[in-house]
Amino acid sequence: MPSHPAPDDNQPLGLTVYDLPQPVAVAQADGNRTWAGRWRMLALLLVCASPVVASYVTYYLIRPEARRSFGELIEPQRELPAMTTTDMVGQRAQLKDLKGQWLLLSVAPAACDTACEKNLYFQRQIHAGLGKERDKVDRVWLITDGAEVAPALRASIAGALMLRVDPQELPQWLMPQTGHKLTEHLYLIDPMGRWMMRFPPGLEAENAPKLKRDLERLIRAASSWDLPGR
Repeated sequence: MPSHPAPDDNQPLGLTVYDLPQPVAVAQADGNRTWAGRWRMLALLLVCASPVVASYVTYYLIRPEARRSFGELIEPQRELPAMTTTDMVGQRAQLKDLKGQWLLLSVAPAACDTACEKNLYFQRQIHAGLGKERDKVDRVWLITDGAEVAPALRASIAGALMLRVDPQELPQWLMPQTGHKLTEHLYLIDPMGRWMMRFPPGLEAENAPKLKRDLERLIRAASSWDLPGR
């Protein structure tokens, strides 16, 4: 039989060489992971914000009746300012502390003339007419001087927040319609602390249901994120 040559122990070993990753490919992979993380974070933020965004889109853009609102929508909306308030027992606080509720707000000096009394009356009636939703709304009277409020008037608006404010600071936040005064309107602030609606001056009984309807629509549109109670 033919003989086979003995293996040569001195032959070089065979090696398998694997390609090293290219720097450009590594950089691209890292970049893709970074962008993927950013997109995931953005998606999470959108999911968290979507109830608020959807409620306002529904009210302002989708529902056709929003274009027939009785109140005037304020654009851009104005945040509650850093304004000091004083309650009826002299306790000081910040207007921003009211954030967290819908605020139906009136402005007038303590003497409260006929127009002021009508606004306070409609505040009370509209609030009562909201039924189970009234816990989401506070009635607020911003008093623009240091005079005493008549006891009979205080009794008639029991449950309303009466807060004294500096009348010089209010015009930096609230504005009346051209040709009118701050005291002639009712104003609406949303639970995020933004003045977002102004109602026409000289509110009369026949128009009060229209104001109430605006408020009900807004509360309904915000039902996914707005909770009762402060």
